[in-house]
Amino acid sequence: MAGTIAVPLQQLIASLDDSCLPKIIQVCSGVYFQGSIYELSGSEVCFSTGDLIKVIGIELLSVCCEDISNNDKFELPISHTGLFKVVPEEMPYNSMEEMLILRPVALDSCLPFTFTCNAKMTFGNFTLGAGRALTVRSIEQRQGEEDQVRCHVKGQQEASAEVCIPLSTQGEFRECESEECFTLREIMSSSYLRSRRFRFMNTTKCQQPLVLSPIYQVNAIMNLRKNILKFPSSLEVDVIDVTDVCKDVIFATPLSLTEVLTQPEESFPAVVEMLESPENRSLFKCSWLPEFSQGKRLIFHKTGTAAMVLLSSMKSKKTQQYFLVSQQYGGRFRRRPREFNSVYQLYVASTQAPGLKVSVTRNCEEVEEEGLPALSVGEQLDVIRLERMELPCESSNAQRESVEALLCQRVQESDDEDDDEEEDVKQKEEREEVLLPVYMQGHFVEVLTDNKKYNLKDLGKEFSLPLDVKVVSRDSELGTDPLTGFSCLRVEGAMLEPVIQASFPHAPDHCFEIPTRWLSMSVSFTSDPLPWTSGEPPKCRIDRVTEVTDLFFYEFQKQEESGAVPPPRPPKRNLSADTSKKSSKPSKKSSKSKHRSGKSTPTKELADLTLNSKKRPPAPPPPENSDDGPPPLLPRKHATAEVMTGKALPNTYVKIEGSMKKVPTEVAADLDSDHDYESVEETLVPTEVAADLDSDHDYESVDETLMEMMKTAQESIKFY
Repeated sequence: MAGTIAVPLQQLIASLDDSCLPKIIQVCSGVYFQGSIYELSGSEVCFSTGDLIKVIGIELLSVCCEDISNNDKFELPISHTGLFKVVPEEMPYNSMEEMLILRPVALDSCLPFTFTCNAKMTFGNFTLGAGRALTVRSIEQRQGEEDQVRCHVKGQQEASAEVCIPLSTQGEFRECESEECFTLREIMSSSYLRSRRFRFMNTTKCQQPLVLSPIYQVNAIMNLRKNILKFPSSLEVDVIDVTDVCKDVIFATPLSLTEVLTQPEESFPAVVEMLESPENRSLFKCSWLPEFSQGKRLIFHKTGTAAMVLLSSMKSKKTQQYFLVSQQYGGRFRRRPREFNSVYQLYVASTQAPGLKVSVTRNCEEVEEEGLPALSVGEQLDVIRLERMELPCESSNAQRESVEALLCQRVQESDDEDDDEEEDVKQKEEREEVLLPVYMQGHFVEVLTDNKKYNLKDLGKEFSLPLDVKVVSRDSELGTDPLTGFSCLRVEGAMLEPVIQASFPHAPDHCFEIPTRWLSMSVSFTSDPLPWTSGEPPKCRIDRVTEVTDLFFYEFQKQEESGAVPPPRPPKRNLSADTSKKSSKPSKKSSKSKHRSGKSTPTKELADLTLNSKKRPPAPPPPENSDDGPPPLLPRKHATAEVMTGKALPNTYVKIEGSMKKVPTEVAADLDSDHDYESVEETLVPTEVAADLDSDHDYESVDETLMEMMKTAQESIKFY
């Protein structure tokens, strides 16, 4: 590689286009560090001296603008909408031919352009003064004569003329600034324009001449790395082009499984190396996936498209299982009756396969206002079609609501008769039409009369999915058939999957199919020999059943049911009717209040009887000329009313009756019904106040309080 000139990476990449790729370049400027190690697309990478890089693609990202007056640099996105003008070259041209040949823009695309000559020019009888502006219109080519340039000359007082100047004309020619403007994308798409200097057309921006350089994203592979690198072309490293010298260097080209499918048929079978562990491991539970790891070798036998179905086991105490089964599966199936949990499911199944017959497996009570009929266990229903039915309404003036319903014929069991004609008549009489709203919940099981055995292909052709089946004969080509141990399997859906038939080198005849749409990893083709004699490939035994996880099932359902319509909702109930029904029934609260008021009645009667029939006798008047005052009264045990009202009640026994009349009404209103009756009697509340006492208190406490009050009054009288 001696004599090869090293150039900056930016300059080399800018000189490339898609037609000349791939290119092999070698790093020759030492180690490139940004920070310490340059991180590229999540991978830590550094370029060292001598590294070989195979450039396989470039993509324009932005443009680097360098001010040549002060070497300042800034970047503009390629989508920048500003316009630029070409800055004329300062160095003059010595002839017309040199000026045309060295034009950076192709002549046919840059016409017209304007130039001047610093010397006087004479062409026959026509003389042009120095410094006159001439505009090139076209190139005149005449056979046997020298090519000439037809130019337009603008004279005084708006006069103009045309003159033809031979290409060999000598002089000092200088280019004038053109009025034509260019976008960044136009400049970067032309190798002639990229070599020129520009300035912004907008005068408010930088007016200094700028050198525009493209910045690319470089897609490359290295001989010591097996994944695609992506780095910008602005890295400050010097490289040399060694494409011609290193043609025989083998670079491991990483390919995704999708890219493997695009390889020609003659590329298979081949030994490949896994460059990274596969993603989406959580979708599969097969035996071969745990052996997939970085650096592992695989044999890719061929690629193609396989018809597959997704099976699921029924929900039970055990974990539900899912299987991806190829339609080449050799086992036999027998149909199993499907179970439905709503009328809507019956409707969907009947649209997929008309003539559906079901049997009721759980009683359903009639709800007249919602249009739900009564169904009994054992009744058979023949699904006919979808209709509309009107729901009953309580008010005759109200408009009836119309809902979708499934018309079915209810078939009841008939007694055996000897006469066939009578039996047919009886069966016709026992068929009753019934409308089932599609929002109705129920429990039904499909009635089957078919006992035929099918393979997967026949099931897909004759029946619509989903379908419940049972394996009645195993696939003899499989060592262990995992589908035979289930009492019922549901065929969830069918799919066409692009697959790669693969095997491990230690067991090349034991093949499995890799569904490339559900597994992501990168591989590279190797030159390792195949583990069998040339031209004698082994007879492959292919695993037809691949266990998948519930996550795979959910992802499959998302794709299949993206446009599915949700089942209808039941109609809203008439809230006013429900309210009227509720109002007609006595509430617990009202009954409780009535019960309480009923209790207060005997309390009032008891109070009236006690206070009216057993009044204290009036005290005799004091003796005349007696110095002795009335005997002092003993203090009461409780003074609740005093505390509550803040007023002292009279305690003189001679004024008892008067005090009873003068007790303010607010005292009775402020009394809490939860207080003891003893405090109420001590304040001598009148009879009408006693009627308001809470009936929840015990009658024993009332009697004890009244008896104590009477006893105190009698003792006072005796003492007196």
